[in-house]
Amino acid sequence: VLEFLEALDIRKFYGVGKVTAEKMYQLGIFTGKDLKAKSIEFLSEKFGKSGVYYYQVVRGIHDSKVKPNRVRKSLAAERTFSENLSSEIFLLDKLERIAEEVSNRLDNAKISGKTVTLKIKYSDFSLQTRSKTLPYFISEKNLIFETAKSLLYLEKLKNSVRLLGISISNLNADKQRKKEVTKKSVSVQLRFEF
Repeated sequence: VLEFLEALDIRKFYGVGKVTAEKMYQLGIFTGKDLKAKSIEFLSEKFGKSGVYYYQVVRGIHDSKVKPNRVRKSLAAERTFSENLSSEIFLLDKLERIAEEVSNRLDNAKISGKTVTLKIKYSDFSLQTRSKTLPYFISEKNLIFETAKSLLYLEKLKNSVRLLGISISNLNADKQRKKEVTKKSVSVQLRFEF
């Protein structure tokens, strides 16, 4: 890794933009090797706090924290079809399978979401998305499917479909607050909202 850094052009280092690179060129710094030859005092004098960063980065030292448990913002599944689809029956079948996959992923992650987004890529590669934000959190397959289906019906299919996808966002991982509505109350709501 250190050999790679030494051979690297100075402009390839993170944080070295056009102005900084010009200043480094004037100081005879063109590669990582040139940068490594400079003392921390020299770099601090010429570049301030950034000088310490440049001194460390060329030596492979970087103390930023790794964040393995980043907060998920959405969860999705999509399918590209081997043949373009135009039949509503086939599209709904594929959409239901995608909804099931999204539901399984939500359950495995122990999260639910309020916003359902339908992604459609047509055979001409044009892309269309439609979203609906619900007043409650969902993770159940039938609720995801019914919402995505309503979005599909809003889309006047202008061509055969190459790809379908569903994503859920506006997530909530708190199991105590995640009170999904029952199927009965949703069926009543679906009748009136869609």
